[in-house]
Amino acid sequence: MLAGALLTLHVPAGAQEVLIETTGNGELLTVTASAELQVDAGTAWATISDYDHLADFIPDMLSSRVIRREGDRVLIEQTGRIGFLVFQQPVQVRLEVHESPQRRIEAHAVGGNLKEMEGRYALESLPSGAVRLTYTGHLVPGFAVPPVFGALVVRNQLSKQFSALVREIVRRDLTARGAPQAP
Repeated sequence: MLAGALLTLHVPAGAQEVLIETTGNGELLTVTASAELQVDAGTAWATISDYDHLADFIPDMLSSRVIRREGDRVLIEQTGRIGFLVFQQPVQVRLEVHESPQRRIEAHAVGGNLKEMEGRYALESLPSGAVRLTYTGHLVPGFAVPPVFGALVVRNQLSKQFSALVREIVRRDLTARGAPQAP
């Protein structure tokens, strides 16, 4: 069964548009997310590649740390949880990441409790001066996900996390520009 959802989220100051589309087919969950941001591209890159501090601002991510870095290759270990009401599931993943600085981050799971996980962040400078951040990814959980509502929980989690990343990029950009921030 193929199910999908397209979300247009509350847009934080500094962002023009945030769209998140999710689909599910059996165990496979796919997400495509994008945001157009009025931020410095360097700030966006520094935020999405700040692996050791992702848990500081990504909801339900408990830890994120670089295990090894060799040039543009990075091995990262992350832990977190997904859940809703009585369904709570710990998630552990070891990611092999390939960076193309200021342009793209590609990651795939090489360990943890996900059967499969592939993800890609891309940054594009637009003629308007805005920066488009896109994320495409798919995952297959390596644990039992309750039918119907479990897939919705995972989709909601991915949406929440992308939105938090966008808010942090905007926050860091405002800080770098010395602009006042909303409480």
